[in-house]
Amino acid sequence: MSLDVVLGFTQALALTMSVAFLTYVFLIVVPYLRHTPAPTGRPDRFEWHFLVPCRDEEAVIGDTVRYLRTTFPIAHVWVIDDDSDDATVGVIRTFRGDKHVHLVRRYRPNARTGKGDALNDAYRTLKLWMGRHADADRAVVVVVDADGRPAPNCLETCAADHLFGDPTIGAVQVDVRMVNTGVRQTGVSRRRAVFGALLVRMQDLEFRTAIAAIQLSRGLTGTISMGGNGQFTRLSALDAIAGPAGRPWRGSLLEDFELGVHLLTAGWRTGFSLDTHVHQEGLYSLRRFLAQRTRWGQGTMQCMRYVRRIWASPHLTTLGAAEMLYYLAQPWMQLLGTLIYPVPLVLLAHRTVTSPAEVWQWLAEGAWILFAVYGSFGLLPFVLWGPVYRARCEPNLSRGRALLYGFGYALYIYTFYITSWRALARLVRGRNGWTKTRRNTERSTGKVALDT
Repeated sequence: MSLDVVLGFTQALALTMSVAFLTYVFLIVVPYLRHTPAPTGRPDRFEWHFLVPCRDEEAVIGDTVRYLRTTFPIAHVWVIDDDSDDATVGVIRTFRGDKHVHLVRRYRPNARTGKGDALNDAYRTLKLWMGRHADADRAVVVVVDADGRPAPNCLETCAADHLFGDPTIGAVQVDVRMVNTGVRQTGVSRRRAVFGALLVRMQDLEFRTAIAAIQLSRGLTGTISMGGNGQFTRLSALDAIAGPAGRPWRGSLLEDFELGVHLLTAGWRTGFSLDTHVHQEGLYSLRRFLAQRTRWGQGTMQCMRYVRRIWASPHLTTLGAAEMLYYLAQPWMQLLGTLIYPVPLVLLAHRTVTSPAEVWQWLAEGAWILFAVYGSFGLLPFVLWGPVYRARCEPNLSRGRALLYGFGYALYIYTFYITSWRALARLVRGRNGWTKTRRNTERSTGKVALDT
């Protein structure tokens, strides 16, 4: 097969994939930009239980419990200590006079086996505490990170008639935002501080635009997925999928998406709200960020075992099943993309070295247009999120900076190609253990300063 044939084929395939993705992005951007707030409901119609998994969270857990109890006085807070080596338990014991704060302790060797196992322990403890005659339809379990800050309006938003006011809704995911957006680390070099602040900004942009838009579009397919933070689930829905062992959360490293799969295939509906949010800490460290996303990618790969369950479910439409399978295919498509996308450039470089005159003539005759289109379609689906971020989330940003953030986001997305290969390597080697992503404060107790 000649180089021209290979070059033409790989260019056509890469361009087709890029055009299809660009079309998909434009289809989800429009409803996202047109979203308007929905009516709220009455939180006192429900019983709220915050589950906060903790492993060595001494630095943040005290403030989190205080925030939850002050902001949501009607709610119960269940702190799940996963056999911490630090003073996490001691911090929680300072709240022992508050009957709405509960401590669930786990001990090795049964501890540190994954976030899902910790949540299952809390679920079973909560069931025992409530008693067999409790109204599970009225109780809502909320999973929050140890540094999570749900917005003050999240209970009334989730209590709305179109969310938990609808008895067919089993779970609701709220928007996720980075609490340290626009904040730099101190105690590090200026270069590292600037890079860390930009990395946090990209995480905020990703969650508040691309992920939020995808979630809204899933409302049409009936496949809204759950996240690990700001995840609201009706207790009766957890009961329906818990099984005899009392395990609504399963063993995947992406336990939040896995939970959604079981809820949807069991006939429950899921919801998403842009009208409220939960804050979490964005990661400054690229190394920690790559470790986190490798775990997420590996969890997605593990969930491929649910392909048959999804496709065969009578509770999912064909479009809904296709959307979920497309999501599960993402890390595998990224692996394929790293093999396909560079081929035209590698072949062109080879031809330039061996026959430079021929290449220059080819480009002069109009081939450069093909490469320009090829590059534009590859960048545009990611760059446009910068202006969208400005329009929807950060109106005080200048147009120029928003555009720069868009190009930054395009580079940020390329890290997922790296994490997909790392996830595959871990999967092949059987390294399926769950590792907690360390907080920024675990490196140092240094303060932060506003990023100007």
